[in-house]
Amino acid sequence: MGGTLARAAAEGHKVVVVTATDGAVGEVADGFLDPGESLAARRSVELQRAAEILGIDRALQLGYGDSGMMGTAENEHPGCFWRADLDEAAAKFAAILSEEGADVLTVYDSYGGYGHPDHIQVHRVGHAAARLAGIERVYEVSMNRDRIRALNSMGPDGDDGPRADDERFDLDKIGFAESEITTAVDVAGWLDTKRAAMAAHESQVAEDSWFLQLPPDVFVQSFGTEWFRRVTPVFVGDPIADREGWILD
Repeated sequence: MGGTLARAAAEGHKVVVVTATDGAVGEVADGFLDPGESLAARRSVELQRAAEILGIDRALQLGYGDSGMMGTAENEHPGCFWRADLDEAAAKFAAILSEEGADVLTVYDSYGGYGHPDHIQVHRVGHAAARLAGIERVYEVSMNRDRIRALNSMGPDGDDGPRADDERFDLDKIGFAESEITTAVDVAGWLDTKRAAMAAHESQVAEDSWFLQLPPDVFVQSFGTEWFRRVTPVFVGDPIADREGWILD
């Protein structure tokens, strides 16, 4: 949702990003890190760089360890976010929300986008924190499952991330169906900023990654709209005919 963040900042809203983990569990090529540099340290720098590009006011970290992918040994580490006490983590996050006087909160959907344990935990902790802080407007950022399938059918140049034939991903769980999406934000005007913020995360998005190699027209198709489901207040109406176009109206 980099485009949404950039648009909100450009329109004068205060934008704060809270990252749950240190991002220390991951794979980078030999020689990518400087001598003595940790991946967590590099990712902290990348976070701040991307935040500056997007115009974000504050980029904070809750301080939990990266849990790695589902089913890995890192899931069992007592300091990882996946193992965090829900009430404790929600209280820490709610304190930030209250300090900032937040009006709108975005979290992941219940599947965490693609099943990542830390993303799922963000969903749980975020909703609990919203209740504690009294945030009345909460959105779940997700993907349009029907759009992914449609773009996948176009072939490799129409890739919108998880492919239908990729056994690592379950397209019956990823994202929301078109009929479940309440809010579609047009961020075409902020795509250069969004792409630059992606590129700032060099440890995760290499120069030759498909994210950055997509032709401009395909990048617009894949990333020019950002998809949300408004949880509170409960969306009333036809999710397609009455769909919202912005989260801060």
